[in-house]
Amino acid sequence: MRCRLIIGLAGSREIVRGALRYARSVKATDGAVELDDSVSYMIRFSNNEITVSKVFRETTTSVYLAFGERRGVGSISVPSVGEVGKLIKSLASTIKLAVPSDIYAPLPRGPFKYEAKLLRRGGRTPPEALVEWVGEAIAGAQSAGAKRVAGSLILRRGRRILYTTGGVRAEATSERIELSVRAFLDGESSGQFSTATASREEFAPRKVGETAGEIASMARNPVSGEPGVYDAILGPMVFANILEEVGEAASAYSVLTGLSFLTDKLNEQVSSRILTLIDDPTIETAYGSEPFDDEGLPTRRKAIIESGILKTYLHNSATAKKFNVESTANAGWINPTPFNLVVEGGSATLNSLLSRVDRGILVTNDWYLRYRNIRTGDFSTLPRDGLFLVKNGSIEAALKDLRISDNILRMLANLEDMTADKYWIKWWEVETPVKAPYALIRGVNFTKSTF
Repeated sequence: MRCRLIIGLAGSREIVRGALRYARSVKATDGAVELDDSVSYMIRFSNNEITVSKVFRETTTSVYLAFGERRGVGSISVPSVGEVGKLIKSLASTIKLAVPSDIYAPLPRGPFKYEAKLLRRGGRTPPEALVEWVGEAIAGAQSAGAKRVAGSLILRRGRRILYTTGGVRAEATSERIELSVRAFLDGESSGQFSTATASREEFAPRKVGETAGEIASMARNPVSGEPGVYDAILGPMVFANILEEVGEAASAYSVLTGLSFLTDKLNEQVSSRILTLIDDPTIETAYGSEPFDDEGLPTRRKAIIESGILKTYLHNSATAKKFNVESTANAGWINPTPFNLVVEGGSATLNSLLSRVDRGILVTNDWYLRYRNIRTGDFSTLPRDGLFLVKNGSIEAALKDLRISDNILRMLANLEDMTADKYWIKWWEVETPVKAPYALIRGVNFTKSTF
């Protein structure tokens, strides 16, 4: 069975065109309509076997309307011009009753030229290939010593169409793959790894399984860890989670709403100088790449942090006007967001990082990152799966029952080195794809976990 989108291209365009006519009919100052039509194949597996295979077909039409300084967004999953029209009329009535903002920023005036390589990404993978990939992932974990293997594999093929009253008429298609593997040795010994890509050539399910299996095999017989301050090596899964928080904190909307630990830190040092963090939507093979943002601007590569210095917030047209800068093409009609976060810097190997730790902890995964104070960056998160005590450069024992309780900015300031090898991470704890290394951070606070 081949993947097919729910509605044809002609039908999709007609819905978007019709919705834009409705936006004009309600006298909106600005309007944008985006249709996302997709089919997703998902396989879940546990105990070394496929347990669930599903196909999800979805069409979502999202609408942005502005009446001067008043604006709002809405969406509907019914692929019908008439139903979208009802949404627009209802949304218009609600927006006109809203309190106006202190600025008005018109949508960018198109049309624009987009990178051809980003407009059509990925091939047409037959769904049966997913079964083979799951088999490779399971075999990889077992070859590394895992007894039981679980996880999920998702292939998503989608079409995105954006029309705006600013003259934008943009369309893009893509195919994306994401895989998460969790390997088990026994009841307490486990390991996890993930990946995400838009390139079948770069997709290596066996390697993901092997990494999860190796962690599980090392994590046998964990003992309760002692709370305290340790030098920490954070694996890609953990460092990606922290850097995703940095990407969200860099949103100008987060800054304006008081939900960012990067507030008032533009052009200041927010990390050790070894770290450069890039938002790059232009990597053809990367999962999160896009040719245009939600306002129709062509996307571009930009440094959020460069050699430890916070270089920019992420902007759409409205936040850019508020800050008196140009948009960074990261719309989000309301909240600008990153597309792909790429770490640059570091030339170490994992073994060389370990050799520099006299007393420390290697953390391979974490769940449930939560803030105690989002304005300052105080947070905690639970290490899961492989957690290891490091003494004199060697892994001495597997640990359990610890929590990281620290501050993101303090940890970034104490970032000493990173590996040259970096890994694309995306799963349910890391929604924005991050290309992350192993990272050595001095003096990380670990408390006792009560989970």
